[in-house]
Amino acid sequence: MPILLISIILIILSLGVCFGYTTVNVDDYGAIPNDIKEDNEAFQKAWNEACSKGAVLVVPKNGIYRLKPITFSGPCKPNTAFMVYGTVKAWPRPSAYKKDPTHWIRFNGISGLRVGGGGIGIINGNGKKWWKKSCKVNKTLPCTDAPTAVTFYQCNNLSVTKLSFLNSQKMHLSIENCVNARLSGLYVIAPEHSPNTDGIHVTSSRNVDISHTYIGTGDDCISIESGSSNVKVQDITCGPGHGISIGSLGDSNSRAEVSNVVVDRAKLIGTTNGVRIKTYQGGSGYARFIEFKNIEMRNVSNPIIIDQNYCDQQEPCPEQKSAVEISNLVYHHITGTSASEVAINFDCSKTVPCRNVHVENVTLEAEGGGQTIASCANVVNASSLFPQCQSQGHQ
Repeated sequence: MPILLISIILIILSLGVCFGYTTVNVDDYGAIPNDIKEDNEAFQKAWNEACSKGAVLVVPKNGIYRLKPITFSGPCKPNTAFMVYGTVKAWPRPSAYKKDPTHWIRFNGISGLRVGGGGIGIINGNGKKWWKKSCKVNKTLPCTDAPTAVTFYQCNNLSVTKLSFLNSQKMHLSIENCVNARLSGLYVIAPEHSPNTDGIHVTSSRNVDISHTYIGTGDDCISIESGSSNVKVQDITCGPGHGISIGSLGDSNSRAEVSNVVVDRAKLIGTTNGVRIKTYQGGSGYARFIEFKNIEMRNVSNPIIIDQNYCDQQEPCPEQKSAVEISNLVYHHITGTSASEVAINFDCSKTVPCRNVHVENVTLEAEGGGQTIASCANVVNASSLFPQCQSQGHQ
């Protein structure tokens, strides 16, 4: 019996060796976790090693590592991973970003990449100096670019799990030109008035699944832009921030295409918007087959909004006839409270109206008690709208 037991143990151990992952520790390549030294060279060497072997790059816990702008490129061997158990913190001086003012950390062209933090890892964008330079904070300053904290570009079959993103310079996390991306168990936070600090941004990507995530920032919790399809957002808590947005779409008379988006089981608390679709005048293309369901609103200023006349400049935007077509929308089982009287605001284009909008089981009361209203302009083929629409153009 002891011989049999020993044999079984040896077999299990051998399987562990066969299927275990090789790890690459950034400390072994010269990284110093003292929140002072810049560690780009050590991280780049460790990444090159991990990528070439299909290994797991490890950022150890209990340390703070500072990075200037850096790109981790593929292709890599299968099973390559980037695991953060400590803190990766952005270099504070904006002068370090002169070569590329729009990115801090980039993952480029890596298939099957796994990024995680085990619930303890932190990526800190250290964005305070950038926020002070924003024209949205100080209107006497010119509008300039700021870095997105973490960008995944052409990273197919991507997994990002159990990781915290704090105080990004601009957007926290951007998914660009990716196919099959899964984001889960994330914690994304920045001050309520930090400018342009979107939580998760999705553009030109398909088959994206975002779940079990808390986001509280100074801009959209989640933004989904042109070229994106088959995006599923579920079990999300959002607030503070600007809510969950499709768009903006069609800026500078461009064509935009977004389709097959589902937002399910979301909770929005104290946000300026709830679920929003926003498009510029003059654009073209479509936003269609979009479903918002099982959503709870608490003290949300604009719970349900479609804005086909979106304008983000101080002077009025010129009136144009073309627009991104919005159609086949479902709003189902949305409850809670609105901070404004108008709980539903469909401001659709006169020339390209919203079509096939279905609103079912929506109950939004005024914060503190009382009734709310719906404003519906240029909506064609709409099912029962509740509360009753108060404006013209609803058919």
